[in-house]
Amino acid sequence: MPPLPPARLTRAQRAAARELESGPRGKMIGPFVPALRSPELMSRLQRLGAYLRFDNVLGRRLTELAVLLTARAWTQQFEWALHSEIAAEQGVPRAVIDAIAAGRKPRALPAPDAAVYSFFVELRDRQTVTDKTYSRAVAQLGEAGVIDLIGVIGYYSTLAMIMNVARTPLPPGYTPLLAPLEK
Repeated sequence: MPPLPPARLTRAQRAAARELESGPRGKMIGPFVPALRSPELMSRLQRLGAYLRFDNVLGRRLTELAVLLTARAWTQQFEWALHSEIAAEQGVPRAVIDAIAAGRKPRALPAPDAAVYSFFVELRDRQTVTDKTYSRAVAQLGEAGVIDLIGVIGYYSTLAMIMNVARTPLPPGYTPLLAPLEK
């Protein structure tokens, strides 16, 4: 789904695009290009995303860790390309980023990171988490953190599905970094 020509945008699409461009993203990029075809969904989605990416209770580093895990699970090249750089800037060690890219469990994660990782893996694989994993996540992240973590995973899964279906290309200058995972 390529960008829509500006002359063909409906009033609602123009309003949704202006709203997104006036926020922290600054421009129509990635999943929002195809999502603009449903301007009300895109508008609501980007507002949710602004909270989950920039303001949730997990903080930027743990959020970026969750984004990477989600991008890896969906083999979403666009999200991986952008967020692997952001994750590194936010203090996620390169060895952790590389392990996730390869589909391996990172070694020696600090307790909050390990809680995010375990929670993500169980939720992905079982569509729920055990009481033990939940309790560990609450101990490390708090109840609000667990809910925001679920929100981040769900939001970035939605973006990954949109971009995978739309065949969203990588930004100029980027190359695919994720190999398909064996199922």
